[in-house]
Amino acid sequence: MPTRRSPAPRNGRNPLASLILMDLNELEGRTYGPRAWRASPDSVRDFVELTGDDLDRWAESAPPGFVAAALFAVAPDLLAELYDHSVIHGEQVFTWTRPIRIDTLFHVTGEVTKVRNRGGVYFLTFEMTVEDGTGPVMAGRSLFLASGESLAAGQSESERPEPPHSYRGDLSDSQIAASRADLVKYASATRDWNPVHWDHEAGVAAGFPGVVVHGLLQAGWALRAAGSQVDGMAPFSSGRFRFRNPLLPARPVAVSVSEADETLEVTIFDDDVEYLTSTIGRNHE
Repeated sequence: MPTRRSPAPRNGRNPLASLILMDLNELEGRTYGPRAWRASPDSVRDFVELTGDDLDRWAESAPPGFVAAALFAVAPDLLAELYDHSVIHGEQVFTWTRPIRIDTLFHVTGEVTKVRNRGGVYFLTFEMTVEDGTGPVMAGRSLFLASGESLAAGQSESERPEPPHSYRGDLSDSQIAASRADLVKYASATRDWNPVHWDHEAGVAAGFPGVVVHGLLQAGWALRAAGSQVDGMAPFSSGRFRFRNPLLPARPVAVSVSEADETLEVTIFDDDVEYLTSTIGRNHE
């Protein structure tokens, strides 16, 4: 889920400073899994199509961005415990050791490694590891921000009607966007079924104008753009993604890629707003 600008305080109350319903410090050290997970051919194909990648290139292995599906083999266990809290996905780091072989059985484990409280907001660091029968394949570190009680539906001051289900906006050749249908297809491929990505009322209740695009779908777009400049089935060693602002469906954005030393800097933006910034490390092995 992408970050968002905090909405203007209502009745002098910022939702990120809401009363915390439980002591989330108790989650530190809690583990989830291991959970069995496969990169199924159908899910990988859907992911490749949604990110605009090359189906021929990813015939035997999944693209690096498909690590999002591994994360959501265990992350829902944590998010279920945060049901009564407004949760924002603020940042994501992934590392890759080996390619994600299609139809291979993996085991995914998650752990809340750190919890800290700042101004009524809990910052939870969630780490996951992915292994197959021969050892580590991928790992990830997520930063989730959990506020107090969930916002009541209809509280967003910038609520907007949703675009038609399959409409992606008026795209130029250099732009990309997601329709609401794309978001459901992405959720099916990765199991990221957070309702803010498909249910209007849930998006408004979280303080957004409505449904918002998955942050990790945008990370997939960034990795696809970076991967067009790097060969092989394991093009990257690491990626760090910061979710800057919420992206709405049918809003066209551009993707820029620039080289900096051993990394690629990728930004997703439009004329006024940056939605995602990322630093992606090349794999030279």
